[in-house]
Amino acid sequence: MDESLYDLRTVQVTRYVTPLREGGSMPALAEADDGFFYVLKFRGAGQGVKALIAELIGGEIARTLGLKVPEIVFATLDSAFGRTEPDEEIQDLLKASVGLNLGLHYLSGSITFDPTVTHIDETLASKIVWLDCLLNNVDRTARNTNMLLWNRELWLIDHGAALYFHHSWQNWEAQATRSFAYAKDHVLLPLATRMTELDAELKGKLGNERIQQIVRQVPDEWLLAAESPFATAEEHRQAYAQFLTTRIAHSATFVKEAQHARETII
Repeated sequence: MDESLYDLRTVQVTRYVTPLREGGSMPALAEADDGFFYVLKFRGAGQGVKALIAELIGGEIARTLGLKVPEIVFATLDSAFGRTEPDEEIQDLLKASVGLNLGLHYLSGSITFDPTVTHIDETLASKIVWLDCLLNNVDRTARNTNMLLWNRELWLIDHGAALYFHHSWQNWEAQATRSFAYAKDHVLLPLATRMTELDAELKGKLGNERIQQIVRQVPDEWLLAAESPFATAEEHRQAYAQFLTTRIAHSATFVKEAQHARETII
């Protein structure tokens, strides 16, 4: 496997265009020096670098499983950026985000996925629910699907709420083997009929080598800035790898929980 195929690009942010929505994370549409627009996730917002770590790991695992995710890039803000921003709250956010942030390619013209309007097949639904159970992603509900339709295809966005155990790291080894109770709230659970059938295939795509490739892309500066019980960035990085490989090995546990939850709501 050619590791260079998975290297993330780095862009320099040149223009803050507009905030995308209210809330703690305060993402924004921004333009970069490559001429493209990105949805920018700031290290100085809300959950800080932990949300960026979850976004990177979750997005790259989704891509490995063959699911569609906008290109993820590292996005650099220099200290001069945002000085002319008139909104004080946004200016404070930009000042707190100097350095390396994260961007997702902006899907211009996309629309929010609405399960009452657009039907997706059971294979795709099963893969997405499996992914979110693996990642402990609590944020793919009917209220907030975090999926877009673009060019007639379904795209996954916003994995910042995944891996929620890393906000405290308490009992994280044990959490890796547990089921995922929030599967019952997943917007696609009613359609996820093939999780057991697809389990071995999905696990096979996420071998130890691929997991290591993904976690190696998490920057040291994010790991060192995130509060954790680990002494070094590499120990911190390998804890993510251990959590993921353990959880993948115990996927039958969360698949069974999701099946049970689906039977309950059908």
